[in-house]
Amino acid sequence: MDLDGKSALVTGGASGIGEAVARRLTAAGVKVAVVDRDEARATALVGEIGGLAVVADVTDAETMTGLVGQVEEHFGGLDIVFLNAGTTSGQSGISDLDVEAYRRIMGVNVDHVVFGLAAAVPALRRAGGGTIIATSSLAGLVPMPGDPIYTLTKHAVVGYVRSVAPTLGGEGIRVAALCPGFADTPLIAHAKEQFGGFPLLTAEDVADGVDAILDRAEPGECWFVQPGREPAPYGFRGVPGPKGAGAPPAVSWEDH
Repeated sequence: MDLDGKSALVTGGASGIGEAVARRLTAAGVKVAVVDRDEARATALVGEIGGLAVVADVTDAETMTGLVGQVEEHFGGLDIVFLNAGTTSGQSGISDLDVEAYRRIMGVNVDHVVFGLAAAVPALRRAGGGTIIATSSLAGLVPMPGDPIYTLTKHAVVGYVRSVAPTLGGEGIRVAALCPGFADTPLIAHAKEQFGGFPLLTAEDVADGVDAILDRAEPGECWFVQPGREPAPYGFRGVPGPKGAGAPPAVSWEDH
């Protein structure tokens, strides 16, 4: 994908992985809209790299639609959408379920991806195609007993990406998921001491994964990023179907 002259929207873009990707895209000639709830950090970053700083609640559907429209109008189009905003739950959700905190993480980690994709697709259609990358996690591929609710949300992102990708791929809109392992970012700052000598990714390592997806990912792929390894698509095993049956039917629930 030739990035020079393209435009991008990055949520959670003022720090950590989002900031690293915003800087990386800008260096490649992309005009970047940095979306974050931290106005000061977003404004400061855009003051360095150029682009557009936007403060928004990414958990609200109407806000996401307006945000995409604002970015598209400002840049004259939209080509890349990096739905990266995320949070942790801080609870097991087994016997200590805090419903308010549960709703919050679902809003940030799941609703934001669904609302963001739905808002972005019309803009990418107008641009003749583009790429949407949603940040999941290694916890979207394997269980993470330390935070089951976070794991739930990241599995949801993986399932959503893999399900919408075939339809949108036919329109030239590529959808993929980024699944990094533990990264040394503000998201784990409160628990960093618990990792001891465990190798952590840097935000730049994860940005390498975004570069790889933009360069060569196929629709629906979920790319893992782990310390010391090249980013690559995760190889899902096929689920056994009914014995003797062919491929499953392409069921549309809208018909029911």
